[in-house]
Amino acid sequence: MELLSILLSGGLEFLGTPIFDSEDFWKMVTKTIFNLIIITVIVRYIYYPITKNKDYLFTYFLISLTVFLLCVLLDSVKLQLGFALGLFAIFGIIRYRTDPIPIKEMTYLFLVIGISVVNALSNKKISHSELVFANLLIVFVTYGMERLWLLKHQSRKNITYEKIELIVPERRDELIADLKERVGVDVIRVEVRRIDLLKDTANLRIFYYEQDSE
Repeated sequence: MELLSILLSGGLEFLGTPIFDSEDFWKMVTKTIFNLIIITVIVRYIYYPITKNKDYLFTYFLISLTVFLLCVLLDSVKLQLGFALGLFAIFGIIRYRTDPIPIKEMTYLFLVIGISVVNALSNKKISHSELVFANLLIVFVTYGMERLWLLKHQSRKNITYEKIELIVPERRDELIADLKERVGVDVIRVEVRRIDLLKDTANLRIFYYEQDSE
């Protein structure tokens, strides 16, 4: 019992580090649960129902959790603001070193990173009510932009197209008309991603409004 009480009080150390610090541990658990709830609401119940993209769903959760734990565990280093800005710089570099992703997905990426950093680095100078208000404000604004203001949700898909004579800018209207007829959605714009002259095909990304395809 005496050993247990010493352990719970944080008095037992190993290699100069406490084995268990009850105050810091429960603070970390509380912050983690709160952060996961906010990220789940944004990613699973606002972003995913619109895009149905499981790849980014996976990415957002893991990046958010990793950044959050990284900030929490390194909070004592007192890097805080500089550290947070450094994280954004790192992910900005990664953004340009990998396959480009749409602006909307990039916005959600920075959103989950920002929320995780704020929740992890919040201290006694920020009251619980301020922190909750800031998180709920982001949730409500995101929901409002997705569900209330932006009534039409733009979707996209990649296709392989064989009529490469239509991909020139002068025949863009003919290209869109042909895609509307063949794909069955009201195409609003087209991006030419790759052209394979050996096979006379092109990889196109078409954009359309989600309700138009229902």
